[in-house]
Amino acid sequence: MMRQTAFAVATAVARALSTNAPLHDVTPLIKSAPLSNKLNCDVFFKMDCAQPPGSFKLRGIGATVKEAVEQGADGVVSSSGGNAGLATAHAALALGIKCTVVLPTTTPDAVRRKLEDEYGAEVIVEGAVWDEANERAKALAAEYKRPLVHPFEGETTWKGHSTLVQEVDEQLAELGLRMDAIVCCVGGGGLLAGVLRGVGDRDNCAIVAAETHGADSFAQSMEAGTPATIPITSIAKSLGAGTPSPVVLRDALASKRVYTHVVSDAAAVRACLSFADERRVLVEPACGAALAC
Repeated sequence: MMRQTAFAVATAVARALSTNAPLHDVTPLIKSAPLSNKLNCDVFFKMDCAQPPGSFKLRGIGATVKEAVEQGADGVVSSSGGNAGLATAHAALALGIKCTVVLPTTTPDAVRRKLEDEYGAEVIVEGAVWDEANERAKALAAEYKRPLVHPFEGETTWKGHSTLVQEVDEQLAELGLRMDAIVCCVGGGGLLAGVLRGVGDRDNCAIVAAETHGADSFAQSMEAGTPATIPITSIAKSLGAGTPSPVVLRDALASKRVYTHVVSDAAAVRACLSFADERRVLVEPACGAALAC
């Protein structure tokens, strides 16, 4: 049985690495009747909560982990408040390599248990916020001689996230529609970087970057024109990057199409409840920041 299991894993790894097939799934695009009626325009939800580890992160991080394996890595190290670590661990398991995830102390126990029990990842808890966990992850990556999979930096990750926009374009085209605006939540800025790359140089699509008060480092950075560092006090822990990516900030400022919007924790939670009523799907407050816009 052990040999059969090992053979099955090895076969899956060989198949994944011998093709250009991504590790993520194509997800539904669903029209919201309540929001469409309220705003008098077509509003759609891109349901990336349906990705195997539960978020869009698998798009870019899956591509980055796959690239690391193609370059000979036998394992990866990640730092995350949750979603990026889950995506890294999922990709590592799918490709048959080891994975270490460093979590800040604010990460829910359920995330730690899922990383260990479902994905077999080594989990280390370090630091009160993600920035402190990331410092430990850097040290471990050097010690283990394994690549560090950053939760929101990296061109391969950003290119992977851009597939979300490409899918929406294709799905809307089937309905004879096109995008006029995209609303996305922003933590460190990885998703926003992917959206910017997916939108490209088209001049007819605005981008709204949503955050909660107490996790609004990107909005404050946009206002200042330079990366700002803030203490994270919001309940939206997945947005908890104290400082956004300077590259993403530069690209957003240069694009002239990115607008920031900051909502309260209460507004984000109310939006999550409204979404649950409408779609029977419960999402976290980080997603609620975008839904509240």
